[in-house]
Amino acid sequence: MSSGQLSHLLRGVLLLLPAAAVIVAGRSKLWEVPTGHFTSSSNQNQTESLHWEHCQDRHLQEGVRITADIPPKLDGTWVSTRCEVRPGPEFLTRSYTFHSNRHFQVLQHYYTESGCEDPAYSLLIRGKIRLLQASWITRGATEAEYHLSKVGIVVHSMAAKQRLASRLPPACVSLSLNEAVPGKLYELYNTRAGRACLAAMGFSVTEMGLVRVETQHHGHGGKVQELFLGDIHTDWAQRTQHRPTGYQQPLQNAMHHIHPCPVCALVYRSSEQRPPVLPRGPTVPLSLAGHWISQRCETRPNVLFLTRDFTFKPSQHVWEGIYRHYLDSACSQPTFTLRALGHYAQGNPSSKLSGASEFVFKVTQVRVTAMDESTAKLLNSTRPGKCGQAGDWRVGVEQDLTSTNGCPMLGIKLPHKEYELFKMELDHRNHPLLFTGERPTDGSSPDRPLRRPTSFQVPMVLCNGSERNPYFSSFNSKQVQLASGTADLEKLVLLVFGSALCSWLVVY
Repeated sequence: MSSGQLSHLLRGVLLLLPAAAVIVAGRSKLWEVPTGHFTSSSNQNQTESLHWEHCQDRHLQEGVRITADIPPKLDGTWVSTRCEVRPGPEFLTRSYTFHSNRHFQVLQHYYTESGCEDPAYSLLIRGKIRLLQASWITRGATEAEYHLSKVGIVVHSMAAKQRLASRLPPACVSLSLNEAVPGKLYELYNTRAGRACLAAMGFSVTEMGLVRVETQHHGHGGKVQELFLGDIHTDWAQRTQHRPTGYQQPLQNAMHHIHPCPVCALVYRSSEQRPPVLPRGPTVPLSLAGHWISQRCETRPNVLFLTRDFTFKPSQHVWEGIYRHYLDSACSQPTFTLRALGHYAQGNPSSKLSGASEFVFKVTQVRVTAMDESTAKLLNSTRPGKCGQAGDWRVGVEQDLTSTNGCPMLGIKLPHKEYELFKMELDHRNHPLLFTGERPTDGSSPDRPLRRPTSFQVPMVLCNGSERNPYFSSFNSKQVQLASGTADLEKLVLLVFGSALCSWLVVY
């Protein structure tokens, strides 16, 4: 799709959005609690989703119920559960404390390596946050505005000071770092000065603009609370101006987190002068064999809600990926399912991320199933020979796109090659987790080595008889209730918006 066509579609969306806003503004806010499972509603697609449902149904026995309130309750301290990797790469742990008077204090500890064992510097950030309204772009999220009052920095070594000084403008170095000594707090920013210093570091808290809190209610009476904040742009140059529409990996409430969680305790007890030094975890050899699934409904930038389902056969170097796309953040309203097949080759260990390995994936076949009438109608509008059998798209019936070399409307081009990054870790119960490379925020494809990811998506879990995943259970989410006349409008807005963004999509 050309940039002109894309701009035209986006303008159409912008014209529709105010109309939707006016309709909603004219009625009181109502909240409902839809309940649904992460499964397909189509009988024709029963065979395709057999393994998925089998994994899910086993997890229901654990009796975990997940709720998400709008607006969310932020009060308390939220901490990292592992060493986090941001695009760049950057390695950090986070501790965010929100008070009832809307003030917040953030601690971000940065490290020199991917195990978060060698602290480089810490940032102390203070400000205020005000929750606004339920997001019309990212359903299930709440938009917020924030104001920073102070940002301070503590360097933890002279080497870290020198690396920072090489990135900052001379004025910032002379003001803040020239006489810095490890362990002492220096002010980088206040309401009067310092914004250029933050921008030079790639610092931004635009993540505060999008928030969501989920609570997992366990059958034994315990609960786990997770805080989802807005995603960080994968392009460093775009980071400070980015308006998030997806999420980072979640933080967990310091009082209601997974057990055991030694990282939670270390991060909670940390300060800007005493950054947490994480214990070295076991080295987990990369073994892809088997069937891997999403832990939850995943939210990606640009209004994408989906679940992933991967199967790898290392002996043949073949893989299959099933991507189920949905209209909502609970993954209860399916729109289309995409099945990709192809080959892969494992390359060298990553030079940027310890423990990660480089891969090259080739997609040779793609099949798509429309899961609702709107998607089927959209696909039937394509020109003959461009997207499967034109005019023959029906709900629940899979079409092979190989004969048309993909589908431009869905951004699929065959054959297709991507340069990936994989890593494996163990969760708190010593079960394997598979991390795959984070998708570019702008929807482009890592189709050359220089575009290979430097950070990861949320991990997938291995689906077999010995593994359990507490997240797949009945999902309750307080969502905006639309008037009967606005439901179709909302779907139309998302459909037009989605069709524009699909031009950027690939099959990962």
